[in-house]
Amino acid sequence: MNDDERPTRGYASPPCLAHEIDPAYFDPLAVDPRQAEDVARWRKAERVRLLDERAALPVATRQAAAQAIASALDSFLSRRFDSLEGLTVSAWWPIKAELDLRFWLAGLEARGARAALPLVVEKGRPLGFRAWTPGTKMERGFWNIPVPAEGPMIRPDITLSPVVGWDGGCFRLGYGGGYFDRTLAAADPRPLAIGIGLQIARIATIYPQPHDIPMAAIITENGLQQVRDGDKQ
Repeated sequence: MNDDERPTRGYASPPCLAHEIDPAYFDPLAVDPRQAEDVARWRKAERVRLLDERAALPVATRQAAAQAIASALDSFLSRRFDSLEGLTVSAWWPIKAELDLRFWLAGLEARGARAALPLVVEKGRPLGFRAWTPGTKMERGFWNIPVPAEGPMIRPDITLSPVVGWDGGCFRLGYGGGYFDRTLAAADPRPLAIGIGLQIARIATIYPQPHDIPMAAIITENGLQQVRDGDKQ
C-alpha cells in the first residue's frame, strides 16, 4: 500500500488493521462489532480534523469554492437532464463553515425548478423536505438550523449533500447522525444524490459500513471528481 492510499496526512489513526490493506478491498459486509466500533472511533477523529481544516479557510476562499462548484454543478446537471423544469432540488442551510449554495438554489425558480431544504421530522428518522425561496418564512429546527416553517412535505428529484469528507468510491463522511443515509434508504424512487465539498476533504476511504450509501457523484471546486460506474452518462 502506498502513501496515497493511506488516510490523509496521518492526523488520525486508521481503524483496526484496515490501514494495512488496500481500501478497495475493504469489505463493508464483513464488519463485525469490534471493527464497527473501531471505524466509528476513527471517523470521529477524522471528522474533527476535517471540520477544523475547513473552518480555518478564509471566508473568501469558501465563497470562491461555492461559485466554482455552482458552475460545475450546472455543467453536470446539463449532461444528465435536458432541463431542470419541473424538478425539485434539495440542498442545505449552511452551518459550521459549510459551503453556501443558497444563491444557486435561489436561481432555480427562474429555470422552472423548485428548491427545497431538509428538516428533521422525527429524531432518528428520515428527513422531510419543504419548498424554499429567499422569501420563505423560516423557523429554528433541530440543532437550531433554520428550516421552512410551513408547507407540505415534498420529494426531491435531486438532492445535494454537504460532505465533511469523501472518497474515490463516492462515499461521504457526514456529521455522524446518519440522517442522510436513512433518507436515501427510505426514498422510493431514490433521488439523484450529489455530494458537494472541498477538494481538501478527499480521504483515501471512509471505510464504508453496510448502512453507508454512496453518492451518484462528487463535485468540488475543482469540478466533477467522481461518478459511480452505474451513474455514468
